[in-house]
Amino acid sequence: MPQQVPTVPAHEVPDDAVVLDVREDAEWVAGHIRGATHIAMGDVPARLDDLPEADPLFVTCRSGGRSARVAAWLNANGFDAVNVGGGMGQWAAAGRPMVSETGAPPTVV
Repeated sequence: MPQQVPTVPAHEVPDDAVVLDVREDAEWVAGHIRGATHIAMGDVPARLDDLPEADPLFVTCRSGGRSARVAAWLNANGFDAVNVGGGMGQWAAAGRPMVSETGAPPTVV
């Protein structure tokens, strides 16, 4: 039976949380959490040295599916990872701050 992944709703993520965004490049460029680390889901196993040190590490994607899988994998490999429930869609809906790489208002794509 798979281990339950710790999950926190986007509106409850602490303001000082260390965040790993596992979305693809175009999603990141359109809008993300300021200060988050961006490593696409498929690149995480090869880039463990690039993960920010945090206890816990909050993992986000667009809607929470990819981040749940990455958080489960990280937890199985000795990290303390928490999934951001609802992902960036819920983050934006909750009015949490975001930035974009384009100079345009940040969006979730």
